[in-house]
Amino acid sequence: MTTLPILFQDDWLVAINKPAGWLVHAAENPRPDDLVAMKTLRDQIGKKIHVIHRLDQPTSGVILFATDKYAAKRLRQAFEKRHVKKIYLAIVHGHPIPDSWVCEIPLRKTAEAPEKPAKTSFQVLDRLPGNLSVIKAKPHSGRFHQIRRHLLHGGHPIVGDFRYLDEDQCHLLGEQLGIGTRMLLQAKSLTLIHPITKEEVTIEAPLDPLIAKVRDQK
Repeated sequence: MTTLPILFQDDWLVAINKPAGWLVHAAENPRPDDLVAMKTLRDQIGKKIHVIHRLDQPTSGVILFATDKYAAKRLRQAFEKRHVKKIYLAIVHGHPIPDSWVCEIPLRKTAEAPEKPAKTSFQVLDRLPGNLSVIKAKPHSGRFHQIRRHLLHGGHPIVGDFRYLDEDQCHLLGEQLGIGTRMLLQAKSLTLIHPITKEEVTIEAPLDPLIAKVRDQK
């Protein structure tokens, strides 16, 4: 049986390191080869799972579930009120001139939807050969593809982001870096107040191996 790496677990919560390519929950139009974290984790720990938040399918990293209905309700409220601190890592195209910056470009989910406020803080962690950089991102809102679109707007799209970049360019760089068709974006950590114990909890994933591989190609 396939198992998922558990980063944190107690009587109310369980967090995993979601592999890239996995769905958090079943799609509206599921395919036979879909990999669904919610179902796999449910079978792995033998408990009902409540979805709290989501990650894009190509994004790896920390995803938190609840195994208790009351805890799930409190956690969803915390995420909605932006009381949960999130840190992401990405490898992007280009060398940003500032070491840190904030993007507040409003975003809309679809062309017909209204624009909504969005804010993301960015920090350059390392500038790499090949005109690439390692970036830390802190979203202060939760819009659709927010980090990906804010980086794209700033002229520094994420490596391997097939949705927003030219496919041929993604394939070429994927071959050069040895990452295949992966998008190099990871949800690195979550910091929250535990809904039951009221203690501050930080859940952190190990560095994504492919992000580490590209970072270390110096």
